[in-house]
Amino acid sequence: MINQSKKFIYLISPSKINNLTFFKNLNLVLKSNKVNFFQLRLKRVNMKKKILLAKKIYKICKKNNVKFIINDDPYLALKVEADGCHVGQNDTSIFKSRQLLKKKILGVTCHNSKRLALNAKKEKADYIAFGSFYKTTTKKVKYFAKKSILKWSIKNINIPTVAIGGVNETNYKELLKNGACYVAFSSYIWNNNKYSPFEAVSKITYLDKFI
Repeated sequence: MINQSKKFIYLISPSKINNLTFFKNLNLVLKSNKVNFFQLRLKRVNMKKKILLAKKIYKICKKNNVKFIINDDPYLALKVEADGCHVGQNDTSIFKSRQLLKKKILGVTCHNSKRLALNAKKEKADYIAFGSFYKTTTKKVKYFAKKSILKWSIKNINIPTVAIGGVNETNYKELLKNGACYVAFSSYIWNNNKYSPFEAVSKITYLDKFI
Protein backbone atom coordinates (compact mmCIF):
# COMPACT_ATOMS: atom_id res chain seq x y z
CA MET A 1 0.00 0.00 0.00
CA ILE A 2 1.22 3.50 -0.84
CA ASN A 3 1.32 5.91 2.08
CA GLN A 4 0.21 9.46 1.47
CA SER A 5 2.78 12.13 2.31
CA LYS A 6 3.91 15.64 1.49
CA LYS A 7 5.56 14.18 -1.60
CA PHE A 8 2.43 14.62 -3.69
CA ILE A 9 3.80 15.07 -7.22
CA TYR A 10 3.60 12.29 -9.79
CA LEU A 11 6.19 13.34 -12.35
CA ILE A 12 6.07 12.00 -15.90
CA SER A 13 9.08 12.12 -18.18
CA PRO A 14 9.25 14.28 -21.30
CA SER A 15 8.46 12.43 -24.53
CA LYS A 16 12.12 12.70 -25.61
CA ILE A 17 15.31 12.43 -23.56
CA ASN A 18 18.24 13.46 -25.70
CA ASN A 19 20.92 15.11 -23.58
CA LEU A 20 22.70 15.16 -20.25
CA THR A 21 20.87 18.32 -19.20
CA PHE A 22 17.77 16.23 -18.56
CA PHE A 23 19.51 14.11 -15.91
CA LYS A 24 20.86 17.19 -14.14
CA ASN A 25 17.40 18.76 -14.16
CA LEU A 26 15.79 15.54 -12.99
CA ASN A 27 18.12 15.34 -10.01
CA LEU A 28 17.38 18.96 -9.06
CA VAL A 29 13.62 18.45 -9.36
CA LEU A 30 13.65 15.27 -7.28
CA LYS A 31 15.75 16.98 -4.63
CA SER A 32 12.78 19.30 -4.02
CA ASN A 33 11.34 16.48 -1.88
CA LYS A 34 7.91 16.97 -3.46
CA VAL A 35 7.98 14.09 -5.94
CA ASN A 36 6.72 10.66 -4.89
CA PHE A 37 6.76 8.96 -8.31
CA PHE A 38 8.71 9.38 -11.51
CA GLN A 39 7.24 7.63 -14.53
CA LEU A 40 9.35 6.89 -17.61
CA ARG A 41 6.99 7.29 -20.56
CA LEU A 42 8.71 6.95 -23.94
CA LYS A 43 6.58 5.81 -26.85
CA ARG A 44 8.98 6.02 -29.78
CA VAL A 45 12.25 4.74 -28.37
CA ASN A 46 13.78 1.33 -29.04
CA MET A 47 14.12 -1.12 -26.18
CA LYS A 48 17.91 -0.93 -25.94
CA LYS A 49 17.84 2.81 -25.42
CA LYS A 50 14.91 2.54 -22.98
CA ILE A 51 16.88 0.11 -20.83
CA LEU A 52 19.95 2.37 -20.78
CA LEU A 53 17.85 5.42 -19.87
CA ALA A 54 15.85 3.51 -17.27
CA LYS A 55 18.94 2.27 -15.46
CA LYS A 56 20.39 5.77 -15.26
CA ILE A 57 17.10 7.27 -14.09
CA TYR A 58 16.62 4.53 -11.52
CA LYS A 59 19.86 5.55 -9.79
CA ILE A 60 18.72 9.17 -9.60
CA CYS A 61 15.31 8.15 -8.24
CA LYS A 62 16.81 5.84 -5.66
CA LYS A 63 19.22 8.51 -4.46
CA ASN A 64 16.29 10.89 -3.94
CA ASN A 65 13.91 8.30 -2.45
CA VAL A 66 11.47 8.55 -5.37
CA LYS A 67 9.52 5.56 -6.69
CA PHE A 68 10.51 4.73 -10.27
CA ILE A 69 7.60 3.62 -12.48
CA ILE A 70 7.74 2.26 -16.02
CA ASN A 71 4.86 3.10 -18.35
CA ASP A 72 3.08 0.31 -20.25
CA ASP A 73 5.61 -2.49 -19.91
CA PRO A 74 5.76 -4.71 -16.79
CA TYR A 75 8.47 -6.84 -18.42
CA LEU A 76 10.72 -3.79 -18.74
CA ALA A 77 9.87 -2.78 -15.17
CA LEU A 78 11.15 -6.14 -13.97
CA LYS A 79 14.24 -6.03 -16.19
CA VAL A 80 15.42 -2.66 -14.86
CA GLU A 81 14.28 -3.40 -11.28
CA ALA A 82 11.88 -0.45 -11.23
CA ASP A 83 9.55 0.03 -8.28
CA GLY A 84 6.53 -0.66 -10.43
CA CYS A 85 4.60 -0.20 -13.64
CA HIS A 86 1.68 1.88 -14.86
CA VAL A 87 -0.63 0.25 -17.41
CA GLY A 88 -3.33 1.68 -19.63
CA GLN A 89 -6.52 -0.04 -20.66
CA ASN A 90 -4.94 -1.21 -23.93
CA ASP A 91 -1.66 -2.42 -22.44
CA THR A 92 -0.87 -5.67 -20.64
CA SER A 93 -3.96 -6.67 -18.63
CA ILE A 94 -4.18 -5.65 -14.99
CA PHE A 95 -4.43 -9.31 -13.97
CA LYS A 96 -1.33 -10.36 -15.90
CA SER A 97 0.58 -7.27 -14.79
CA ARG A 98 -0.13 -8.07 -11.15
CA GLN A 99 1.03 -11.65 -11.66
CA LEU A 100 4.28 -10.45 -13.21
CA LEU A 101 4.97 -7.60 -10.80
CA LYS A 102 4.00 -9.51 -7.68
CA LYS A 103 4.45 -7.00 -4.82
CA LYS A 104 5.76 -4.16 -6.96
CA ILE A 105 3.59 -1.07 -7.46
CA LEU A 106 0.86 -1.36 -10.09
CA GLY A 107 -0.95 1.74 -11.32
CA VAL A 108 -3.88 1.73 -13.72
CA THR A 109 -5.33 4.34 -16.06
CA CYS A 110 -9.09 4.65 -15.52
CA HIS A 111 -9.83 7.71 -17.70
CA ASN A 112 -13.17 9.06 -16.42
CA SER A 113 -14.75 5.69 -15.68
CA LYS A 114 -16.09 4.53 -12.34
CA ARG A 115 -16.44 1.03 -13.79
CA LEU A 116 -12.77 0.88 -14.72
CA ALA A 117 -11.81 2.19 -11.28
CA LEU A 118 -13.85 -0.45 -9.50
CA ASN A 119 -12.32 -3.14 -11.68
CA ALA A 120 -8.80 -1.84 -11.02
CA LYS A 121 -9.39 -2.12 -7.29
CA LYS A 122 -10.78 -5.63 -7.74
CA GLU A 123 -7.65 -6.59 -9.69
CA LYS A 124 -5.47 -5.28 -6.83
CA ALA A 125 -4.10 -2.07 -8.35
CA ASP A 126 -2.07 0.03 -5.90
CA TYR A 127 -3.28 3.32 -7.34
CA ILE A 128 -5.55 4.55 -10.11
CA ALA A 129 -5.22 7.53 -12.44
CA PHE A 130 -8.12 9.67 -13.63
CA GLY A 131 -7.98 12.22 -16.43
CA SER A 132 -7.52 14.19 -18.46
CA PHE A 133 -8.86 16.98 -16.25
CA TYR A 134 -7.62 19.76 -18.51
CA LYS A 135 -6.40 20.20 -22.07
CA THR A 136 -2.89 18.88 -22.55
CA THR A 137 -0.25 18.88 -25.24
CA THR A 138 1.46 15.75 -23.91
CA LYS A 139 -0.85 13.42 -25.82
CA LYS A 140 -4.12 13.37 -27.72
CA VAL A 141 -7.00 13.45 -25.26
CA LYS A 142 -9.88 11.02 -25.76
CA TYR A 143 -11.39 11.28 -22.28
CA PHE A 144 -12.02 14.21 -19.97
CA ALA A 145 -12.74 13.65 -16.29
CA LYS A 146 -14.75 15.82 -13.89
CA LYS A 147 -13.30 16.68 -10.50
CA SER A 148 -16.32 15.03 -8.85
CA ILE A 149 -14.91 11.60 -9.70
CA LEU A 150 -12.09 12.23 -7.22
CA LYS A 151 -14.56 12.65 -4.35
CA TRP A 152 -16.48 9.60 -5.56
CA SER A 153 -13.27 7.60 -5.52
CA ILE A 154 -12.56 8.49 -1.88
CA LYS A 155 -15.91 7.03 -0.85
CA ASN A 156 -16.03 4.03 -3.18
CA ILE A 157 -12.49 2.99 -4.07
CA ASN A 158 -10.31 4.16 -1.18
CA ILE A 159 -6.98 3.56 -2.87
CA PRO A 160 -4.66 6.42 -3.90
CA THR A 161 -5.68 8.46 -6.93
CA VAL A 162 -3.53 10.36 -9.40
CA ALA A 163 -5.06 13.30 -11.28
CA ILE A 164 -3.55 13.66 -14.72
CA GLY A 165 -3.82 15.81 -17.81
CA GLY A 166 -2.91 19.46 -18.33
CA VAL A 167 -1.94 20.00 -14.69
CA ASN A 168 0.03 23.18 -13.99
CA GLU A 169 0.73 25.73 -11.24
CA THR A 170 -2.68 27.40 -11.64
CA ASN A 171 -5.00 24.39 -11.47
CA TYR A 172 -3.36 21.66 -9.37
CA LYS A 173 -4.79 23.00 -6.11
CA GLU A 174 -8.35 22.35 -7.27
CA LEU A 175 -7.50 18.71 -7.86
CA LEU A 176 -6.01 18.38 -4.38
CA LYS A 177 -9.02 20.13 -2.84
CA ASN A 178 -11.31 17.63 -4.54
CA GLY A 179 -9.45 14.64 -3.17
CA ALA A 180 -6.59 13.73 -5.50
CA CYS A 181 -3.76 12.09 -3.59
CA TYR A 182 -1.20 12.93 -6.25
CA VAL A 183 -1.10 15.35 -9.16
CA ALA A 184 0.72 14.45 -12.36
CA PHE A 185 3.00 16.96 -14.04
CA SER A 186 4.89 16.64 -17.31
CA SER A 187 4.83 19.50 -19.83
CA TYR A 188 4.63 22.12 -17.06
CA ILE A 189 7.97 20.88 -15.72
CA TRP A 190 9.83 19.90 -18.89
CA ASN A 191 8.47 22.23 -21.57
CA ASN A 192 7.93 25.42 -19.61
CA ASN A 193 8.82 28.53 -21.61
CA LYS A 194 9.01 30.67 -18.48
CA TYR A 195 10.70 28.53 -15.85
CA SER A 196 13.48 25.95 -15.66
CA PRO A 197 12.35 22.52 -14.39
CA PHE A 198 13.59 23.31 -10.87
CA GLU A 199 11.94 26.76 -10.89
CA ALA A 200 8.71 25.19 -12.13
CA VAL A 201 8.56 22.62 -9.34
CA SER A 202 9.40 25.34 -6.81
CA LYS A 203 6.09 27.03 -7.67
CA ILE A 204 4.17 23.94 -6.54
CA THR A 205 3.45 23.91 -2.81
CA TYR A 206 1.92 21.36 -0.47
CA LEU A 207 -1.61 22.08 0.78
CA ASP A 208 -1.56 20.74 4.31
CA LYS A 209 -5.20 21.47 5.13
CA PHE A 210 -6.50 19.70 2.03
CA ILE A 211 -4.56 16.42 2.08
